[in-house]
Amino acid sequence: MDNTSLAIRDFSAADTDDVVKLWQDCGLTRPWNNPHQDVARKLTDKNGAFWVGLVDDQIVASIMIGYDGHRGSINYLAVSPKHQRDGFGALIMARAEEFLVEIGCPKVSFCVRKDNLSVLSFYDGLGYNIDDVHLLGKRLIPDD
Repeated sequence: MDNTSLAIRDFSAADTDDVVKLWQDCGLTRPWNNPHQDVARKLTDKNGAFWVGLVDDQIVASIMIGYDGHRGSINYLAVSPKHQRDGFGALIMARAEEFLVEIGCPKVSFCVRKDNLSVLSFYDGLGYNIDDVHLLGKRLIPDD
């Protein structure tokens, strides 16, 4: 683990371009999802949080946290490739879990692509298991 400390704060609209670049650097964006629209949508959500992690005032991590009254969700957990393996992913995820517990969330579920073996291994190391469920999806609003 790197000795550099990670400062975590709420996302602000001025962070958008840096966060989208981080997501692109981490391979999280897809052509059918406009990341700028994902940011705008999250900013209308009142049931979770959207944080960035900084080292020397530079955004190196992000996480979107949701809660629908039944279970929590995690989206766009990203750590700059330069800082992966510094413990920042585990740190920001632990803070997200604490936040969810504080707001009364009993369980968290989220998606990881099946072929993303390194991320699956990361979450396995944090005690997450693959749930025996099918993920269903339907696009309701196409992104531009």
